[in-house]
Amino acid sequence: MKKTILKLATIVAATQFGLAQSPFFQPTTYRGAFAPAPTPMWTGTWCEWDPQNVNYPAPTMTVSSNITTNTTWSTGQVILLSGQIFVKNNAVLTIQPGVIVRGDKSVAGSGLFITRGSKIIAQGTPNQPIIFTSDQAPGNRNIGDWGGIIILGNASTNDPGGQNYIEGLPNSPDTQYGGGSSPNDNDSSGILKYVRIEFGGYAYQPNKEINGLTFGAVGRKTVIDYVQVSFTNDDAFEWFGGTVNCKHLVSYRNLDDDFDSDNGYRGYVQFALAVRDPNIADNPSVSTSEGFESDNDPTGSNNTPKTAGIFSNITIIGPYRGSTSNTIASGFRRGLRLRRNTELKVFNSIFMDHPRGIFIDGTACENNATNGLLKFKYNIIAGNQTGKVTEVTSGSSFNAPAWFGSNNNDSLVSTSGILVNPYNFTNPDYRPVTSGIAASGADFNDPVFNNLVTSVNAINNPNITMNVYPNPAKNFISVSTGNAISTMTILDITGKIIMTEKNTNQLDINQLNTGVYFIRVETDNQQIFISKFVKE
Repeated sequence: MKKTILKLATIVAATQFGLAQSPFFQPTTYRGAFAPAPTPMWTGTWCEWDPQNVNYPAPTMTVSSNITTNTTWSTGQVILLSGQIFVKNNAVLTIQPGVIVRGDKSVAGSGLFITRGSKIIAQGTPNQPIIFTSDQAPGNRNIGDWGGIIILGNASTNDPGGQNYIEGLPNSPDTQYGGGSSPNDNDSSGILKYVRIEFGGYAYQPNKEINGLTFGAVGRKTVIDYVQVSFTNDDAFEWFGGTVNCKHLVSYRNLDDDFDSDNGYRGYVQFALAVRDPNIADNPSVSTSEGFESDNDPTGSNNTPKTAGIFSNITIIGPYRGSTSNTIASGFRRGLRLRRNTELKVFNSIFMDHPRGIFIDGTACENNATNGLLKFKYNIIAGNQTGKVTEVTSGSSFNAPAWFGSNNNDSLVSTSGILVNPYNFTNPDYRPVTSGIAASGADFNDPVFNNLVTSVNAINNPNITMNVYPNPAKNFISVSTGNAISTMTILDITGKIIMTEKNTNQLDINQLNTGVYFIRVETDNQQIFISKFVKE
């Protein structure tokens, strides 16, 4: 366990003083996807933990042809998606809050495909999410009932020529992704926000199912936030190249991998949850089921751009669900399989209940780890088979346990005491146990976060800001947050606590020596702020 207040404060303060170019990551003190109680889980009212038994209404409209002009599906509509529907010719499909889209199982491969240049604007709300699901009755739904959502953009990939085609579908301009010789990493394919995708993953060819949500070279101006993928017949989320950033993702009881990145994916992902069903895993003769799977490309080449996405604050609950003696499907393997020359970076996350923890697969990945290109830091791995926290290729001399330990990761035999109630499928609580190992220990001080950490002061609510004045200060310093302050703490640049006061918004700093300090503020409603100030 590490004391991270100073490091966290340094990063937050640095971004406040003008270093941030395109901030994305929200600093936390906790590890995993959720803040400790009393902060509520962000899964809130929009997630569904039992989609098999939801009584969805009957369709009010059938869509059976491609969308080639701007189209809106309105609140109150229930769409039957009948066939492989392509949004093309630069059309924009707008889906209003509360719309339900049901994939027609009787038409092989019914799915929604957003082609390059076109957009989907599916912006639900916490109380009116947009739902893509099976058209089957409660109790009769299954993985692979329909296809899923594929979004294709013009950002960069490391495929030869910068373009490729989504696997399983016929090669055509409608299935092509990537910007070729003139990629646009700032491309926008629209918005998915407060969206659920259920029972997808139709197999268009043997062993070539599509995912719940597939990104093909999607650009960073696309907005992906609050998306749940459940009971899909392949991966929940897969990124083929591109730069799209994502927050608040949920992978729930899917078949293959939870988060799969390939072909030069370089976006950022923060706050994601994955939950596995012990009985749902891939056929190990075809593919093993992992929490993370990441390749640079299918051959492990040095093609650029390299797969180098940054993930932080991920919680993955594997199939053992509290005991390695529990029976699980034979296809389950690891929390992470990092292979084929990937340079993926994972921070501040929790990987529980997998047979094995992290596999640094192959010499190229071992070299990337040694050289600081592949990173795994400030994470927790718990509840694996004995001796299986780290794994390397047979015969390798790479010292994975030493590398794991030197990067401030924690390993635990038991998962007890990490999360509040992670093993109840329908009424879970994935928040860290108060004062437990996951309630602290996060760190955003790695150089990869330079210019990427948000300058917003409130650590656990980006919509709330704090004012510190005067700054520089001589005799006193005052704080205003808009909420009653319970505790203010001043730390010096070594992280040593200098003073603490309760129930005040002003501190007498006459006794402080001239220099740089950090102030940590906690409000009555559990907001936490950290900022820098100068004592004259």
